Amino acid sequence: MASSSFALPLHGSVGEHSTSHRYHPIKSSLSSTVKPFMKDLLKTSLRADVSKTIKNTSQRILDAFVDSVFQFVDQPLLPSQKNFAPVEEIGEDVEVICNEGNVPADFPEGIYIRNGPNPLFGGLKSTVSVFGRTSHIWIEGEGMLHALYFMKNAHGDWSISYKNRYVESETFKIEKQGNKPAFVPTIEGDSPAILAAALLNMLRFGMVSKQISNTSIFEHSGKFYASAENHLPQEIDIFTLETFDKGDVNGAWDRAFTSHPKKDPRNGELVIMGIDAVKPFFVVGVVSEDGKKLSHKVDLKFDRATLIHELGITEKYTVIMDFPLTIDINRLINGGPLIKYDKEGYARIGVMPRYGNADSVQWFEVEKHCLFHNFNSFEDGNEVVIRGCRSPAAFIPGPDNGLNKFEWFSKGLKPIETFKESSTGSTQEGFLFARVCEWRLNMETGEVKERNLTGTDFPMDFPMINEHFRGVKQKYGYTQVRDCMASSSCGMSKYGSLAKLYFEESDSKLSVKEGKGEHLIKVEYNRFAENNFCSGSVFVPKGGSSEEDDSWIVSFVHNEDTDVSQVHIIDAQKFSSKPIAKITLPQRVPYGFHGIFITMPHQA
Repeated sequence: MASSSFALPLHGSVGEHSTSHRYHPIKSSLSSTVKPFMKDLLKTSLRADVSKTIKNTSQRILDAFVDSVFQFVDQPLLPSQKNFAPVEEIGEDVEVICNEGNVPADFPEGIYIRNGPNPLFGGLKSTVSVFGRTSHIWIEGEGMLHALYFMKNAHGDWSISYKNRYVESETFKIEKQGNKPAFVPTIEGDSPAILAAALLNMLRFGMVSKQISNTSIFEHSGKFYASAENHLPQEIDIFTLETFDKGDVNGAWDRAFTSHPKKDPRNGELVIMGIDAVKPFFVVGVVSEDGKKLSHKVDLKFDRATLIHELGITEKYTVIMDFPLTIDINRLINGGPLIKYDKEGYARIGVMPRYGNADSVQWFEVEKHCLFHNFNSFEDGNEVVIRGCRSPAAFIPGPDNGLNKFEWFSKGLKPIETFKESSTGSTQEGFLFARVCEWRLNMETGEVKERNLTGTDFPMDFPMINEHFRGVKQKYGYTQVRDCMASSSCGMSKYGSLAKLYFEESDSKLSVKEGKGEHLIKVEYNRFAENNFCSGSVFVPKGGSSEEDDSWIVSFVHNEDTDVSQVHIIDAQKFSSKPIAKITLPQRVPYGFHGIFITMPHQA
């Protein structure tokens, strides 16, 4: 009865019944109640429809404006840059075989996944408009996961398969559905164009830039995430590579998320950080072992925004690497670049108790440098020791405003032997050469000791260690080694070798820097064949072993002569020997960033 009374006014005049003029107290009472309710309901519905119409119309107007004003153009690739081009999703898992050697019987069953940029619509884009030019930079492009599955069948024989898939973030879905670029690039280019792009992206999509999720894969509390610096990580199903929801620690973390969180192997906590272009510039957090609670969150009250890619942990401390790669909106408004390596800025390392705050950080001024990746941090008596890969200048974003980009990268990627200073103090060549460095920070006296551990033969980056030694002293580290000549001629980094570093053994030779001797550590190399380059290398420990280096290094390797990609498995204790297994993949795998090996739970 009540349902009919509420429904009728939607079809006839409010409060009237067409079949009777008799007085009904109940109906009269309902009518007096329903009449104002329905009027309000109709008004609200009308307002909602009008608001929705206005919103949709505004969206269409903004889209039409962007389409008419901003012309998207492809960024062409040189022949030497072919393997930086994107590939398509392969679809279902494809079985692959080991072409050379054999996968060891004691190699763990598991999944090797590497993340990396794979731009939609054929490649990175630039835009041309009345406001000027904007461009994607080399680290952008939608994340794509490449996975190799190592499983044993009922007979104990290896069954290996390959699969790849995009990380389907919210912005990926927007552009994929529209089947064309929608977000205007906002990092590099002319200041008015970047500001206009940021405003239009925000008005149209509620965010300034795309959620690329293309840098790393990490695990916490049995869940796996694809991450990049500019947004929250995306949870991933490691078997199907399907993308789930964003990882925000049950809503407690409301800002960008680092690509390199650090899990403490002693208590299972995850130490995280997030940067922003507006205050608070830098926030550190601690996620509980079960991943359900943000146990600690603190603003370190930075007075500038810096692009910090990496942090460190020791048993007691969190280590913050604050170097002068700055993000400055005011500089952009005044015509300068949004992101810039500030040669006049300061560089410092902070050491904070795990649950400390801004006042408890002990800061140490260090030589100006740029560092994106650490090996490890640990306590050694009164000192906190950090080892990482540092260079005189920053890869990101590249030259100011993206001008003369190829020439700038080509010079920067040259060997450090040709490194020199101009009369203005600007570096001419070799300024992107990364050497392994050690900082020793005395927590009692404030003294800083810093020295290079590797020489000027080869630049190194993408360091790896045995994660069981995270936060404590370790003997060994591993890196990818950049091929200077191949990289310089290409204008992009190519890694033609791997290196094993012996932190407790000295090199037999002595390097000289500025007239002073440098005592370097022992380094062993595994060199790929000519025109073969790697990415996403990972350390895979042998189960049950107590030796730190009883392990394998696994890496995606691409042969540019044959255009064939493989996965190589190298015995870390026979490091310079040829790979013990090479697995050919069914399609080309573009060069990318960081990987992870996930051992199946029953073998963990």
